[in-house]
Amino acid sequence: MGTVLQPHDHEHHLDLDAALDFLNTLDLDDGLLVEHFNSPAEAGAWLVDHGLVHPDAKAAWDVSDLVRVREVRAAIRDVVDSVVEQRPPKPRSVDLVNRTLESRRPARIECDGTAVRIAHRHATTPVQDALAVIAEAIVDELAAGRPDRFRICANDRCRWTFYDSSPTGRRRWCDMSTCGNQAKAARHRAKAKAEGVSPN
Repeated sequence: MGTVLQPHDHEHHLDLDAALDFLNTLDLDDGLLVEHFNSPAEAGAWLVDHGLVHPDAKAAWDVSDLVRVREVRAAIRDVVDSVVEQRPPKPRSVDLVNRTLESRRPARIECDGTAVRIAHRHATTPVQDALAVIAEAIVDELAAGRPDRFRICANDRCRWTFYDSSPTGRRRWCDMSTCGNQAKAARHRAKAKAEGVSPN
Protein backbone atom coordinates (compact mmCIF):
# COMPACT_ATOMS: atom_id res chain seq x y z
CA MET A 1 0.00 0.00 0.00
CA GLY A 2 1.36 3.44 -0.95
CA THR A 3 2.06 6.31 1.40
CA VAL A 4 -1.04 8.40 2.14
CA LEU A 5 -0.96 12.18 2.57
CA GLN A 6 -3.07 13.24 5.51
CA PRO A 7 -3.81 16.73 6.81
CA HIS A 8 -2.91 17.34 10.41
CA ASP A 9 -6.01 17.27 12.60
CA HIS A 10 -4.70 20.01 14.84
CA GLU A 11 -4.08 23.04 12.65
CA HIS A 12 -5.39 26.42 13.80
CA HIS A 13 -7.18 28.50 11.17
CA LEU A 14 -9.19 31.72 11.04
CA ASP A 15 -11.33 33.07 8.23
CA LEU A 16 -11.07 36.65 7.01
CA ASP A 17 -14.27 37.90 8.62
CA ALA A 18 -13.17 36.64 12.02
CA ALA A 19 -9.73 38.22 11.56
CA LEU A 20 -11.41 41.56 10.84
CA ASP A 21 -13.63 41.06 13.90
CA PHE A 22 -10.39 40.85 15.90
CA LEU A 23 -9.49 44.35 14.67
CA ASN A 24 -12.92 45.55 15.75
CA THR A 25 -12.30 44.58 19.37
CA LEU A 26 -11.12 48.18 19.67
CA ASP A 27 -14.03 50.10 18.24
CA LEU A 28 -16.22 53.14 18.43
CA ASP A 29 -19.58 52.96 20.16
CA ASP A 30 -21.56 56.06 19.25
CA GLY A 31 -18.29 57.91 18.74
CA LEU A 32 -16.63 56.75 21.98
CA LEU A 33 -13.59 54.45 21.84
CA VAL A 34 -14.30 51.10 23.50
CA GLU A 35 -11.58 48.57 24.37
CA HIS A 36 -12.84 44.97 24.56
CA PHE A 37 -9.50 43.56 25.76
CA ASN A 38 -9.11 45.09 29.21
CA SER A 39 -7.31 42.12 30.71
CA PRO A 40 -5.21 39.15 29.57
CA ALA A 41 -8.20 36.93 30.36
CA GLU A 42 -10.50 38.85 27.98
CA ALA A 43 -7.99 38.66 25.13
CA GLY A 44 -7.36 34.99 25.87
CA ALA A 45 -11.08 34.20 25.93
CA TRP A 46 -11.55 35.74 22.47
CA LEU A 47 -8.71 33.66 21.05
CA VAL A 48 -9.99 30.49 22.71
CA ASP A 49 -13.53 31.13 21.43
CA HIS A 50 -12.12 31.41 17.89
CA GLY A 51 -10.09 28.23 18.17
CA LEU A 52 -6.70 29.96 18.06
CA VAL A 53 -5.35 28.80 21.42
CA HIS A 54 -6.15 25.84 23.60
CA PRO A 55 -8.30 26.60 26.67
CA ASP A 56 -5.56 25.57 29.09
CA ALA A 57 -3.01 27.95 27.50
CA LYS A 58 -4.65 31.25 28.43
CA ALA A 59 -4.27 30.62 32.17
CA ALA A 60 -0.58 31.49 31.94
CA TRP A 61 -1.13 34.77 30.09
CA ASP A 62 0.05 37.99 31.70
CA VAL A 63 0.04 41.72 30.99
CA SER A 64 2.89 41.43 28.48
CA ASP A 65 0.69 39.13 26.37
CA LEU A 66 -2.15 41.65 26.51
CA VAL A 67 0.22 44.42 25.41
CA ARG A 68 1.40 42.26 22.52
CA VAL A 69 -2.16 41.53 21.39
CA ARG A 70 -3.04 45.21 21.39
CA GLU A 71 0.16 46.21 19.57
CA VAL A 72 -0.30 43.65 16.80
CA ARG A 73 -3.99 44.53 16.49
CA ALA A 74 -3.08 48.22 16.02
CA ALA A 75 -0.40 47.35 13.45
CA ILE A 76 -2.71 45.15 11.37
CA ARG A 77 -5.44 47.77 11.59
CA ASP A 78 -3.04 50.42 10.31
CA VAL A 79 -2.14 48.19 7.34
CA VAL A 80 -5.82 47.57 6.50
CA ASP A 81 -6.67 51.27 6.91
CA SER A 82 -3.78 52.21 4.65
CA VAL A 83 -5.12 49.97 1.89
CA VAL A 84 -8.62 51.44 2.20
CA GLU A 85 -7.33 55.01 2.42
CA GLN A 86 -4.71 54.46 -0.31
CA ARG A 87 -1.81 55.68 1.80
CA PRO A 88 1.40 54.05 2.99
CA PRO A 89 1.16 52.25 6.34
CA LYS A 90 3.47 53.28 9.14
CA PRO A 91 6.87 51.53 8.83
CA ARG A 92 6.63 50.25 12.41
CA SER A 93 3.26 48.67 11.59
CA VAL A 94 4.71 46.85 8.60
CA ASP A 95 7.69 45.70 10.67
CA LEU A 96 5.51 44.36 13.48
CA VAL A 97 3.13 42.54 11.12
CA ASN A 98 6.09 40.95 9.34
CA ARG A 99 7.69 39.87 12.61
CA THR A 100 4.35 38.42 13.69
CA LEU A 101 4.07 36.41 10.48
CA GLU A 102 7.66 35.21 10.75
CA SER A 103 7.18 34.02 14.33
CA ARG A 104 5.16 31.06 13.08
CA ARG A 105 7.27 28.16 11.99
CA PRO A 106 6.94 26.92 8.39
CA ALA A 107 4.99 23.75 7.70
CA ARG A 108 6.89 20.48 8.11
CA ILE A 109 6.29 16.97 6.85
CA GLU A 110 5.91 14.08 9.29
CA CYS A 111 5.94 10.43 8.26
CA ASP A 112 5.20 7.38 10.40
CA GLY A 113 5.99 4.85 7.68
CA THR A 114 2.48 4.54 6.31
CA ALA A 115 1.16 8.08 6.23
CA VAL A 116 2.60 11.49 5.51
CA ARG A 117 1.05 14.47 7.26
CA ILE A 118 1.72 18.17 7.56
CA ALA A 119 3.01 18.94 11.03
CA HIS A 120 1.13 21.30 13.31
CA ARG A 121 2.86 24.68 13.05
CA HIS A 122 3.46 26.73 16.19
CA ALA A 123 5.17 29.97 17.06
CA THR A 124 7.23 30.29 20.23
CA THR A 125 4.24 31.04 22.47
CA PRO A 126 0.47 30.49 22.15
CA VAL A 127 -0.19 34.24 21.87
CA GLN A 128 2.39 34.65 19.10
CA ASP A 129 0.92 31.67 17.27
CA ALA A 130 -2.61 33.06 17.50
CA LEU A 131 -1.56 36.50 16.30
CA ALA A 132 0.33 34.98 13.38
CA VAL A 133 -2.80 33.10 12.28
CA ILE A 134 -4.83 36.33 12.42
CA ALA A 135 -2.19 38.23 10.45
CA GLU A 136 -1.99 35.45 7.85
CA ALA A 137 -5.74 35.59 7.19
CA ILE A 138 -5.56 39.29 6.36
CA VAL A 139 -2.20 39.30 4.56
CA ASP A 140 -3.25 36.35 2.38
CA GLU A 141 -6.24 38.39 1.18
CA LEU A 142 -4.03 41.41 0.55
CA ALA A 143 -1.57 39.29 -1.41
CA ALA A 144 -3.80 37.02 -3.45
CA GLY A 145 -7.39 38.10 -3.01
CA ARG A 146 -9.39 41.29 -3.46
CA PRO A 147 -7.73 43.94 -1.27
CA ASP A 148 -9.92 46.54 -2.97
CA ARG A 149 -12.87 45.00 -1.09
CA PHE A 150 -11.56 45.96 2.35
CA ARG A 151 -13.77 48.68 3.83
CA ILE A 152 -14.10 50.99 6.82
CA CYS A 153 -17.70 51.69 7.83
CA ALA A 154 -18.79 55.06 6.48
CA ASN A 155 -20.43 55.87 9.82
CA ASP A 156 -17.91 58.17 11.52
CA ARG A 157 -19.21 57.04 14.91
CA CYS A 158 -18.47 53.39 14.10
CA ARG A 159 -15.51 52.91 11.71
CA TRP A 160 -15.58 49.09 11.83
CA THR A 161 -13.44 47.24 9.33
CA PHE A 162 -15.18 44.74 7.08
CA TYR A 163 -14.82 42.92 3.76
CA ASP A 164 -17.29 43.87 1.03
CA SER A 165 -18.52 40.62 -0.47
CA SER A 166 -21.55 42.23 -2.13
CA PRO A 167 -22.03 41.57 -5.88
CA THR A 168 -21.60 45.24 -6.78
CA GLY A 169 -18.72 45.97 -4.43
CA ARG A 170 -20.37 49.20 -3.28
CA ARG A 171 -21.22 48.40 0.31
CA ARG A 172 -20.49 51.34 2.64
CA TRP A 173 -21.79 50.21 6.02
CA CYS A 174 -20.63 47.45 8.34
CA ASP A 175 -24.30 46.56 8.83
CA MET A 176 -27.22 48.05 6.94
CA SER A 177 -29.61 47.37 9.83
CA THR A 178 -27.58 49.56 12.19
CA CYS A 179 -25.16 52.04 10.65
CA GLY A 180 -26.90 52.06 7.27
CA ASN A 181 -30.29 52.83 8.79
CA GLN A 182 -28.76 55.49 11.04
CA ALA A 183 -27.34 57.21 7.97
CA LYS A 184 -30.68 57.01 6.17
CA ALA A 185 -32.46 58.49 9.20
CA ALA A 186 -29.88 61.29 9.44
CA ARG A 187 -30.32 62.15 5.75
CA HIS A 188 -34.10 62.20 6.22
CA ARG A 189 -33.82 64.57 9.19
CA ALA A 190 -31.42 66.85 7.32
CA LYS A 191 -33.69 66.97 4.27
CA ALA A 192 -36.76 67.69 6.40
CA LYS A 193 -34.93 70.47 8.23
CA ALA A 194 -33.80 72.03 4.94
CA GLU A 195 -37.38 71.97 3.69
CA GLY A 196 -38.74 73.36 6.96
CA VAL A 197 -40.67 70.18 7.71
CA SER A 198 -40.73 68.51 11.10
CA PRO A 199 -39.43 64.93 10.68
CA ASN A 200 -41.68 62.13 11.97
